[in-house]
Amino acid sequence: MIRKLFIPLMMLVAFATTSQAQDSTLQRPQPKFWFGVSGAANFNFYSGTTQWINSEVYAPSALHDGFGIKPYGSVFIEYRPNPVFGLMFNMAYEDRSAKFDQQIAPCNCPEDLNTKVSYLTLEPSIRIAPFANAFYVFAGAVFSDNYNKSFTYTQEQQPDRAGDFGEFRKWKIGAQVGAGYDIPLSKVSKQTQFVLAPFIAYRPVLGERPRNWGVDSWAMQTVRVGLAFKFGRAKKPVIQEAAVIAPVEVIPEVTFVVNSPKNIHVEGKVRETFPMRNYIFFDAASTEIPTRYVLLKKDQVKDFKEDQIQIMTPLVQSDRPKREMTVYYNVLNILGDRMGKNPESTIVLVGSSHQGPKDGKLMAGSVKTYLVDVFMINPKRITVEGRSKPKIPSEQQGGKLELVLLREGDRRVSVESKSPELLMEFQSGPDAQLKPVVFTTVQEAPIDSYVTFNVKEAKDVFSSWSLEIADEQGKVQNFGPYTQEEVSIPGKTILGDRPVGDYMVTMIGQTKSGKVIKKENKVHMVLWTPVTDEEGSRFSVLYEFNNSKSIALYRKYMTEIVAPKIPEGGKVIIHGYTDIIGGEGHNKKLSMARANDVKGILESALAKSGNKNVQFEVLGFGEDETVSPFANKLPEQRFYNRTVIIDIVPNN
Repeated sequence: MIRKLFIPLMMLVAFATTSQAQDSTLQRPQPKFWFGVSGAANFNFYSGTTQWINSEVYAPSALHDGFGIKPYGSVFIEYRPNPVFGLMFNMAYEDRSAKFDQQIAPCNCPEDLNTKVSYLTLEPSIRIAPFANAFYVFAGAVFSDNYNKSFTYTQEQQPDRAGDFGEFRKWKIGAQVGAGYDIPLSKVSKQTQFVLAPFIAYRPVLGERPRNWGVDSWAMQTVRVGLAFKFGRAKKPVIQEAAVIAPVEVIPEVTFVVNSPKNIHVEGKVRETFPMRNYIFFDAASTEIPTRYVLLKKDQVKDFKEDQIQIMTPLVQSDRPKREMTVYYNVLNILGDRMGKNPESTIVLVGSSHQGPKDGKLMAGSVKTYLVDVFMINPKRITVEGRSKPKIPSEQQGGKLELVLLREGDRRVSVESKSPELLMEFQSGPDAQLKPVVFTTVQEAPIDSYVTFNVKEAKDVFSSWSLEIADEQGKVQNFGPYTQEEVSIPGKTILGDRPVGDYMVTMIGQTKSGKVIKKENKVHMVLWTPVTDEEGSRFSVLYEFNNSKSIALYRKYMTEIVAPKIPEGGKVIIHGYTDIIGGEGHNKKLSMARANDVKGILESALAKSGNKNVQFEVLGFGEDETVSPFANKLPEQRFYNRTVIIDIVPNN
């Protein structure tokens, strides 16, 4: 019966693969070593006879034959030195349990025998792919170590009997033969390959007598049907060349998009309300205020003004200097100036260091010393504390990824206060930010005016790609290399002061196999120019690490401060961002969730006030550093990149 079942199945698998016998699978990388797990169903068939079960149980009538379906699982390794021949080695658990056919005892009573028989096995096999493709056969020995040998014997009108079989073999050696088919799950260009392989195997009677010789004639045989999941990594992709056909490599499609703004939703000047984080970040192993913060001398204090901060520059500029970050680097001067103007105000400086509270207190002491010595603040108005972790930490319990960056953000001094003169409207508590700084700046080119270059499937095909952009006179500008699929470049970076220009853009991509691919496109570019008779407003909302809900007290701020500044018929542009910590896909979704969080709060406030004729533009850019507000090298930059920027555009 088993052979009749197994042989047609083998023929069916062979027939399904014969049509592919001439198709080479060598287009994809071929790892030599494969690792995996498998699961299957064992169709167990018993033959022969048993009657003496153990020294305490003897069946009145001999039991014959049996059947059961039980699980099988293994971990394995495959070695394939060439496309045809290989070796397989499985370490497995197999359940060979079954139920013997029911018999009638001399008392005219039905009797049943259920077995619970299982083994731990070692299964070395030879693997052969006869057509050098996905279909393979295997055969080899099976070394079995008995794990369970229990039974339950039932006879009507008698109590059930249970126990272990007597005279049961601890070790036995059998054999198996089978076939499988590897179904690729990975793209052809990937060096790491994943495979799902349905398989079937037959365990013949050979060597499958579970009990010592002379006890009975009970024997086992099994048909196994299951799935294996395999993975392996090749040294490099191998492309098999046909005799007269050159290898073909996938060439990506390149799309160039040029946005020429119509100057209908941008403004010449922006009155920006810039949030002031109540944190001063410290370098590792140092309790001194970092030199990137602007530190004044005593004789400079009298000339310090918040509205002139843009002319103050830190000693060490970031790689992407921004007016806004320069404002933040004056946080100590802003704090000292405000405390000087409000002599009743007090603060608590909480230093946090993974090296311990003592180190954190020294950091806080450095900030206090600066405020006392330079701004002449009464030291009794400043309390210092030390902690191992801040009250609102970035590193969460149980976190395992990117801990270095998270701990950099947790090494800081937090400024806490109950004095409203120092704080943002409606705020209090350990996360209360300092009152924002308001200044007017010139509107920069909006993101949707950038020239966008898109290379489809760049991540899969190219190790990197770059751009050569040549103008009408042949002057060439080079950009890159890049690894992402889409890059946006401000038009002014390419055009300079030219209002328009025609360019030949050449995309140069290097494949993972080392081949260079070029593709060209002609592009007409128009320089974005702001209108000069409009002034808009800009606000920013800051978020805690990996959080898509705004800091609780921002809701009241946006409802009572931001929403009333949105005019009837105006437009609100909401852009969400994240830092670089975490996966790119996750950060893209997180930034969009943050932007929609802000939109929902503003829409609710506008609806309550009866202002419904407002247009919203909502985008989430994730961690994309080509458009992010700040760099990501320093903890303060990463904190400010966890943001949503709100631009309110006049209705004309």
